[in-house]
Formats: sequence, structure tokens, C-alpha cells
Amino acid sequence: MYHRDAGDNDDQICNPSQNQPFAEVLRCYLSRREVLIGTLALGVSSFLPPLAGARPGPDRAQEGADRGRLIGFEPVSVADGSGPWPAISQDYRFEVLIPWGEPLEPQGPAFRYPPNAADQAVQVGIGHDGMWFFPFADGGSEHGLLAVNHEFGRNRHVLGKSRPDSLADVRVSQHAHGVSIVEIKKIQGRWRPVTSEYARRIHVNTPMTFSGPAAGHPLLQTKSGNAALGTVNNCSSGPTPWGTYLTCEENVNGYFGVTDGETSWAPTPEQARYGFSEDGFGYGWHRFDRRFDLSDRDFINEENRFGWVVEIDPFDPTQTPVKRTALGRFKHEGATTVIGKDGRVVVYMGDDQRFDYIYKFVSAGPCQRLLEQGRSPLDEGSLYVARFHDDGTGEWLELSVGNPVLARRFRDQAEVLTYARVAADLLGATPMDRPEWTSVAPDGTVYCTLTNNGLRIAANAANPLAPNLDGHIIRWRDTEEFTGSRFTWDIFLIARDSHGTEHTFSDPDGIWADPDGRLFIETDGDQPGDLNNQLLVADTGTGALARLFTGVTGCEVTGLAVTPDRRTLFCNIQHPGNGDPTRTNFPARFDGETVPRDATIVITRKDGGIVGS
Repeated sequence: MYHRDAGDNDDQICNPSQNQPFAEVLRCYLSRREVLIGTLALGVSSFLPPLAGARPGPDRAQEGADRGRLIGFEPVSVADGSGPWPAISQDYRFEVLIPWGEPLEPQGPAFRYPPNAADQAVQVGIGHDGMWFFPFADGGSEHGLLAVNHEFGRNRHVLGKSRPDSLADVRVSQHAHGVSIVEIKKIQGRWRPVTSEYARRIHVNTPMTFSGPAAGHPLLQTKSGNAALGTVNNCSSGPTPWGTYLTCEENVNGYFGVTDGETSWAPTPEQARYGFSEDGFGYGWHRFDRRFDLSDRDFINEENRFGWVVEIDPFDPTQTPVKRTALGRFKHEGATTVIGKDGRVVVYMGDDQRFDYIYKFVSAGPCQRLLEQGRSPLDEGSLYVARFHDDGTGEWLELSVGNPVLARRFRDQAEVLTYARVAADLLGATPMDRPEWTSVAPDGTVYCTLTNNGLRIAANAANPLAPNLDGHIIRWRDTEEFTGSRFTWDIFLIARDSHGTEHTFSDPDGIWADPDGRLFIETDGDQPGDLNNQLLVADTGTGALARLFTGVTGCEVTGLAVTPDRRTLFCNIQHPGNGDPTRTNFPARFDGETVPRDATIVITRKDGGIVGS
């Protein structure tokens, strides 16, 4: 995620490679196709050919006969989409669920400000982000577990001061990060948390384990021999076909620093490539928690324990979360998992920083067979990085130490995966404009949001994305139904081309493709027309857009999850007012509480229909 007002370091460029920028690839591609600037849905008129064997969604034949019915709601107007309270289509309603600081279970400690570390460890965290709904077998679409990421919470917001003064302060902040598992149930028409044997918090001090090629490697060991603990800056996420939750560690560099008075520390080339610096994002954890002090010789390599995809079983509260090293280490925005035609698992991932890359993982064997053998499909396989060509094709480059280019730099596969960014640089991957969420449509098309890149150098007036201040959405189809080494690509939407219209938007971030051909798009950045960040719905066949929901002043709209019947959609309002109570006190509104609190939003149609229709 990117927080323009919050000063996160996504503005920095950590990629020193001279790989051909995506700006040049796209410029050549658009010039070749003679795309007319001003067309909203650039790729719709030349939609990519179907994948051989691609499976349609359950309602695709019926919906394809009448695409006009995909989006039938009255959109929120630009005029109504700003202010300190959310706005939603007149055909819908919303309710607020599990704000930051609410107890995981009704009998838990109530929110008070500022929180203490013990309470925060059993309360909903801050920075609500990626999430998923896991239904109970007998609960259908009205009872299940909601797994919610907690990406970040500034000291000023969480602690009421700019810096921690003690280890106790640091623990409060650490316990506000991570993941919440909350059991929720629809009772008398409203969703509520309930008492649960599954409820738990997973935070910066929760025991972790590693699996895959880098597990046990010296790069993940410290001189002190301290146990592996914690997950942090949990951004987007993804469910797996076998019922677990993948939470993704993004801007982990921001929590490390160098102790006061230390003058000899300088980042290694690998630390610099991952953005580590003397003071990170100003959290100050390193001043009281040695694990996060880059200059403490006893904790060298602690930073390598973060930046992974973490697998959690929401239905097993005794399970130790597992960091799956085969998926590589970088600033993971999300992890979208599908099963290929041959039964192998494929995971698509974006590295959310300017000029970084799009990756995919392909398991070594069929998912079902590996599970039956008691082996994780995410522990054995190949990690690839994308290279886009200017003729609308591309290739997946394998990050393998067997490649002579990588063998000259890395000693083993564990080192390749730990420094995946460096390996991708060496292979000549295509630097992208902050790749964020991915989603796979039932027809086999993969969509990826590219949020923005104001540092792109303009080449000529024919390039509609230079500089790319507003972002775009790219899509591709792999050969051999996800598992192939090549793909064809196209541009679905360019955000700037929507400006001046009623469906205007900027900075696409969260994304989800539903079974009927809709694409849900969330935004994270300054919106045109003084709009708050928003949730839009696009028709992937026509490119038509409609605004379903807008957040509150200074917030980001993120997180997407649905019940199995798709009649309830969950999304999140993150950092309302950027934590400033003078801008909004959401979600309190009228009860006198002044601290803005991140929260989940429950969206339903008034007529009980499918959300997005």
C-alpha cells in the first residue's frame, strides 16, 4: 500500500538496475497499436484471446448474453463522495464492524485510548487491510471467521505521541500490527463478533516457523540464536484452495533502525536494495527492542526474517504461522492462488515499490497429491519474475541458482529467495509502476493494479503514462493455463483517462474479479474532484465503471472479501483522517469519541441481491 500523506518510503527507488523500464515497453506497445488517448477502457476492444481450456464462471454464459445487467446500481456521485463519513449507492447499505481496539470476543477488554500492550494483544489491530471470510461448513454465508490484516499504525495515532518512551510503548505498537482472526455471525440482520475458540491475534511477538528452501539457512539465523517471532506490515492477502490464509509482509524495512549514537553502520548492498535505513519510518522500535536494531551485532539477519508470505490456518488456533520461503522475499502486496490445468498451484504476487516487479510461483507437483502426502504445495516449486515485451507478449524468468547468471552471484537457492529482488535485477525483469494486488478472473485473465509512478521520465506526448501520476490496471494470460513460461498482456484501464467524468478515479490498489465478469477496484491516493478514496465496480467486457462506495476524509479503502453467496461484501477503511481527529472521528460520528479508528465495512444490497450488481 501507499500512503501519500503518511510519507511511506514507496517514493524511494531501491532498484539500481538498468533493466528496460515498463514505461518504454508500454510506449512502444501503445504506439504500435495506435491507441487513442482518452479511451477509458484501452484494452476492451482488443480483449486477449481465450486460454485453451480456460474454465468460465458459473454464470458467464447467461451474463455474456446481457452484459448490461452486470452493473445495475445507482453510482455515488462525485458531489456526494467527500467528507468525514462514508457514502454508498442508494441501492445499498453499510454497517461498521470490528473497529481498531474492539475486543476479539465480546467479553474481552473494551477499547480505551491510548491502549496498553496486554489489552491490544487481544483486541482488533489497527491498519485494517487485506482480509478473507472463511465460512463454517454449517454456517453458509451468515457465520464464519474473518481474517484481517493490520498493516500499519503511526505512533501519533496509536500511542498519542511521535516516539515510544519505553519498551512498553513499543509493545503496544507491535501488538497493534499483524493479523486478527475474529468469528462473526449474522444475528437479527447484523454482523457481530461472537465468543469463539478460534479468535486470536497474530502480531510482532507471535512465534513463527519457516519452511521451504531458506528454512534453517544461515541468512535467517542470528548470533544470539533468538527464536523467530512475528509478522509485520501485513498488507494484502489471499485464501488458498485448501482453506488457509496467506498474509503478506510489505514495508518491513520501516520498523528497523540504528541506535542513537551509532555512527559506523552502513547498509549492505542487500539491505539498501530492500530500503533499510538508520531510522526506518520513525517507529523507534530499535531504541528499546534489540531485534530491530540493525547495528546490534547479536541480531544481524533479523531483518531477513521479514518480507515473506505467511500461511495461517484460521481454524486451528494452536497452529504456528509458517513463513513460506519458496515464494521469495520482497515487499509482498498480495498472494493470489489458483490451480493450473495440470493441478499445480500458482501464486501471483506484486512487489509494491516504484520500479519493482511482478512474480509468480508454480508448485513442483499437483496440489492434491502434495496435500495427501502431508506436504505443502507452497514449499516446493519455482519462483518466476515477469519480463514484458513491447509486442504484447511476455515471459516468466525463473529465479533459480541453476541459471549461470545467478550462480555467479548466489551460493544456493536459499540466498536467491532471500534476495529475490537482486536476483530479478540480474535476470532483466521489467521494472513496474508499483505492482499491488492481483486477481484471477474465471476466464483465466490475471489483473494487476499498478498504483502510480510520478518518477517516470516522459519520452514524448504519445505516452499516456509518463509520468504516471494516477496508475493503471494491466492484465495478462499465461500459456498452459497459468503454469506456462510465456504470456500475452494488455492494458485494461488507465486511471487518468477517467478524469473529468462521473466515474473518475486515481491510484488503483485493491482488486477482485468476481465470477460474473465484474472487477472491484479500490483506491489509495489523492482522488480527483476532492473525492475520498473509493470502491468502484468495472464491467470487464465493456470497461464501464460505477462508484459503489466512498470512504472518509484522509482514509484508504482496502480489503475485499465476500460471503459464498456474494450477498455480503467486506471492505476496510484504513487510517481515517490519517489519524487526525480534527479531520474525522469515524466511526464514532455522534457519540463524542474523538479518536478515529480503522474499521471493516459490511456492504449489502437493499434488495438482498449479489453485491456489485
